[in-house]
Amino acid sequence: GGVGVGGSTGGLALNVQIGSYLPRRMGVAIVIVNNIPVASATLHLILPRHTKMPVELITEGLPIQPNHVFVIPSNRDLDILDGEFHLKPISKPKGWPDVITLFLRSLAQNWDGKLVAVIVSGLDADGTAALSSIKEVGGITIAQTPDTAEWSDMPEGAIKTGYIDYVLSTEDIAQKIAQIAHAFPGKAK
Repeated sequence: GGVGVGGSTGGLALNVQIGSYLPRRMGVAIVIVNNIPVASATLHLILPRHTKMPVELITEGLPIQPNHVFVIPSNRDLDILDGEFHLKPISKPKGWPDVITLFLRSLAQNWDGKLVAVIVSGLDADGTAALSSIKEVGGITIAQTPDTAEWSDMPEGAIKTGYIDYVLSTEDIAQKIAQIAHAFPGKAK
């Protein structure tokens, strides 16, 4: 399975928390897509101290593996095709990025395993537009409880779409991901 975690402002601490709650062998790949350059530049250095899974900064052509955490590099759009990551220059260098939306749509189109999309703390509504795509392919969607988010715009926008299955606190998000991973054995192709 694949789990996409999209966040921006205030999402850094949250990713660390989610990482620390996740069991080591869940059988899913966790992909953290953060649209704030500062956060994504340091996240792959911070996360290994907080999760039992290997953490990798995504590079062009890197294969997706289960039981790994993958972090998007700064100022890149991310696609997935044939089980590999593909990086492109960011399509919206100014204004609010749509890095999370683009990646989640790519996941929905090109991923053959179980899908979980998680929208956490952030400004604007990056990720929201892709939720219907995730639902259409049978994916599960989770939003952080807005009153526990440092910036609630992103989770609130996601919830308003009506495409969110679970609204959970940080700790519960990690537990839910683990539950989903265990409930759906099977690998991506």
